[in-house]
Parts: sequence; structure tokens; C-alpha cells
Amino acid sequence: MEAAIDTLIQHFKDYAGRDGSSTLNRNEFHQLVAEQLSNFMKPQDAKDPGVADRLMNSLDQNNDGELTFSEFWHLVGTLASKQGGFSQ
Repeated sequence: MEAAIDTLIQHFKDYAGRDGSSTLNRNEFHQLVAEQLSNFMKPQDAKDPGVADRLMNSLDQNNDGELTFSEFWHLVGTLASKQGGFSQ
């Protein structure tokens, strides 16, 4: 489990750091979703930037247009719950 957490952290840092910051901007989030989470999206949604925008907006708790790791972690939890059959 530790390796999986380390991998998630490293992927977040890799994408967030593309502009030198420690948060994901809209473009970085789009790239991360398209490249790392494409199997979790419907094929038609993966090609629609509006879907990623709505997803990002739902995660962006302080509405600053960027995602902190904590905000991003909500997505990870939601996806893991659905994948594991824990969603109600």
C-alpha cells in the first residue's frame, strides 16, 4: 500500500510541477486525467474537455482554479471506492 501511495504522490507532483508550482492547474489536471485515469472515464468523456473541467470544479473546494493535493485526494478516494465496489 505504501508503494501505491508513493506512486500517487509522485504522479501528482510530476503533473503539478510542470509549471513550477505544487498545485494542478486546469491544463495539468486535464493531462493527468487523460494520461493516468483514462480507463476510469467513458471513452466519449475522455475526449470532452468539459467533463474534466466539471470534475475539476467539483474538486476545487476554494474555487481558486487549481487543485491542491488534498483536493485531488478526494478524486482518488472516490475512484477507489467505486473501483472496489464500496459506493452506495
